[in-house]
Amino acid sequence: MEFSKIIIFFFSALGAFNGIVLSLYFLLLKKTRNISDLFLGGLLAALSIRIGKSVFFYFNSHLSKTYLQIGLSACFLIGPLLFFYIKSKTHSFNINTAKYTLLGLFLFIVALGLLFPYEIYVELWKKPIYWTINILWLLFIVLSFYVSRKTWAKLIYNTNKISQEDMWILSVLTGVFVIWTAYFTARYTSYISGALSFSFCFYISILLFYTKRNDAVNFPVKKEKYANKLEQDTVNEISQQFLLAFETNKLYKNPNLTLPLLAQNLNVRPQVLSQYINDNLNRSFTQLINEYRIEEAKRLLKEETNFKIDAIGLECGFNSTSAFYSSFKKITGITPSNYSKS
Repeated sequence: MEFSKIIIFFFSALGAFNGIVLSLYFLLLKKTRNISDLFLGGLLAALSIRIGKSVFFYFNSHLSKTYLQIGLSACFLIGPLLFFYIKSKTHSFNINTAKYTLLGLFLFIVALGLLFPYEIYVELWKKPIYWTINILWLLFIVLSFYVSRKTWAKLIYNTNKISQEDMWILSVLTGVFVIWTAYFTARYTSYISGALSFSFCFYISILLFYTKRNDAVNFPVKKEKYANKLEQDTVNEISQQFLLAFETNKLYKNPNLTLPLLAQNLNVRPQVLSQYINDNLNRSFTQLINEYRIEEAKRLLKEETNFKIDAIGLECGFNSTSAFYSSFKKITGITPSNYSKS
């Protein structure tokens, strides 16, 4: 093999390999997994399967049609997994919608593969199915851009408001779009360009992620940051919206609730909401959310005898059982099981 091809193979295959490793981390190895992690892990797995198929086919055009079918089938899931990942990070989220959509799509893929295997229906896979995959993929990319429009607005109009999480969301979305573009235009460039673009986007995203994190470390925010107090009218307005969001709508049950997401729901700036929580409620955001979740858990422990204790923690918005037990013990002084008995 020529040296140039060896270099191409190395960089394209390395991206696919690292994508698989990272997907396993998010799907299986991360200690405190939430639904966003599962979507991201699934997205990386689907992309890595597609990229791996491209790499091996580029260097071995006689690759079995079964592998080609698996690679293309994975593309059906890339768009939906991207959309649900972005959605779970930026909006209140109904897990059942994602669950049934992905399950239905998976069953469709399996049925399609069994009824029309690539080995027999080559032309069907090369044209109608291939174009359907690309259109579906692009449709979900467009939807993902739409649901993340407020995050893009922060990048365009006020870069200082971009958080580490925002940067990661935008880099994942941009990376998937670049990969789709590379595959869609491969007939005019090179088939391996999709795999190379994945490696490029993968490492650029990680670089941006750690750069943003280092910026946050190098320039810590001082705690004495609220020299000017909020006006009473503003406090009253936020209080009313806050009570509606928490007492009525119970937003704290969203396991992916963040300060920017809550601020968006209350229609206030995150800085103003942070000041309100610190100055007027004498709490940190995390402390406040956990207190509401624990109060809800206490209510369920008293009233809902059919709930298992672990299920109550998840119902109240905690991402894991360990986080629920730790917060409950810290706030109440006893474990959930002892509270239930008492």
